[in-house]
Amino acid sequence: MIVSVDGHDAHASTGGVLFTHDDPVVLLVHGAGMDSTVWQLQTRYLAHRGFRAIAVDLPAHGRSAGDALTTVEEMADWVARFVKAADFGTVHVVGHSMGTFIALELASRYPALTTSITLCGTATGMPVHPELLAAADDDLPRAAALMAAWGHAKPAHVGLNPTPGLWMLGGSRALVENSRPGVLATDFRACMAYTGAEAAAAAATCPATVVIGLGDKMTPPKSGRALAAALDQSQIVELADTGHTMMIENPRAVKRAILDAVTAASP
Repeated sequence: MIVSVDGHDAHASTGGVLFTHDDPVVLLVHGAGMDSTVWQLQTRYLAHRGFRAIAVDLPAHGRSAGDALTTVEEMADWVARFVKAADFGTVHVVGHSMGTFIALELASRYPALTTSITLCGTATGMPVHPELLAAADDDLPRAAALMAAWGHAKPAHVGLNPTPGLWMLGGSRALVENSRPGVLATDFRACMAYTGAEAAAAAATCPATVVIGLGDKMTPPKSGRALAAALDQSQIVELADTGHTMMIENPRAVKRAILDAVTAASP
């Protein structure tokens, strides 16, 4: 689907299922340097179970036009405008990595738009390794390789893809390598600069679920649990042998966690 936001086309994937306007909306927000395709297994699953699954491309990501936004707060404001332009009413927000910060800002600043939040691979802060940041600036293929290596738990490094015939690390590398020039570095700097996660969590009043990969090197489980502790209404789902790129590494468990969260929070 295409929605006009700020005079630019904003693209979102819907899981390939016709929906009715009475179905609750689950809005899925990707992480740094990525796009809506990372949610393809989850959108289809949710769309076949009575939800309008909407995986959005942030500006300059995927098929959305416009310039990359430079702060998490700007991204949250843009997503709020997207929700209003699409006339979705209230939405369940699911975020991954940088997308979890966007979800937190939505929940704290736009409570009338946010029914629940599900945070996949989150933390109280998201510093970026200097080597990775330098590669994002000057050597995108190397940045993609580093992200794939650090973003997947050990099982993903030796195959074991839940989708037979596909290479998880190679797919992740290709996705980041295909991002537009400068977008990954801009996203990283937005994550590094954002210091409001715990304050936003404390201000959020909607139900929240935090999904933690126990093999996550990029947003360590300890930091994810600390963020969950700052939320008023939260539950934690922990996934063994799963890293940061959890929706690709362990799609069945992630889609089940999302479905349980949004079902429990739906009116």
